[in-house]
Amino acid sequence: MYLSVVNQVSNELSQNEVTEHCFDARGCNWGYKSMLSLDEIYDKDGGFLVDGDLKIVAEVDVLEVIGKLDVPDEMGEESESVNMLEEDDVAESNGLPEVSVNESTDVNGFQVLPSQIETMSRIFERHPDFASKFRPKNEHLRTAYINVLLSLIKTLCQSTEELSNDDLTDAYASLAYLTDAGLTLDWLKEKLEEMSERKEKQEAGERRMKEIEEELKDLKQKCSNLEAELEKEKADVSVARAPLSLDDVV
Repeated sequence: MYLSVVNQVSNELSQNEVTEHCFDARGCNWGYKSMLSLDEIYDKDGGFLVDGDLKIVAEVDVLEVIGKLDVPDEMGEESESVNMLEEDDVAESNGLPEVSVNESTDVNGFQVLPSQIETMSRIFERHPDFASKFRPKNEHLRTAYINVLLSLIKTLCQSTEELSNDDLTDAYASLAYLTDAGLTLDWLKEKLEEMSERKEKQEAGERRMKEIEEELKDLKQKCSNLEAELEKEKADVSVARAPLSLDDVV
């Protein structure tokens, strides 16, 4: 879950919070008690409140849907429109539209989707004890943690060009979240640090490339100016070398 109070002057000053949470009917801690003080929000030079508008962005990644979508029949036309749009994906059961749920497979005590089996099997093959101290016992929580792990691995499989510094910051937060739950992820931490170093090298290299391009541009201009000056000198020398005619002498 990602929540941001947007700074409309500078995005770098936006207040962001990222966390992992398993949403269910019993949970009530679906946000943050505090992110920003009212003084900071009302500060006329703060950049958060502009022309009376405060922008808040919330993103929730749906990793898996479990159970039924509780939509009462009384919703009328709006409910019927949704059903028409999703008639291929929604089946009526007891008056409630039922959301299709992908079948999961057990891999060493973790329920994963078919598309995740290969990655999970490889993790256990190369790091068999990485979950030996994993504390959560609830199946849904275990699945949520593993989905975070697989998302983190997917992030690290991107090129440094695709990977932003914000992505790396989120990756470190996710890694801390997973290790706090008891997962042993030293091997993943090394890869994350390696990607951070590669990102720094990429950015440093791009800055140096830009500097070299500017220097080369200046050198090309100097060469162009020197060539023009050389042609002028050649013309002057050619005139100086020419012999005088009789009319010039007499």
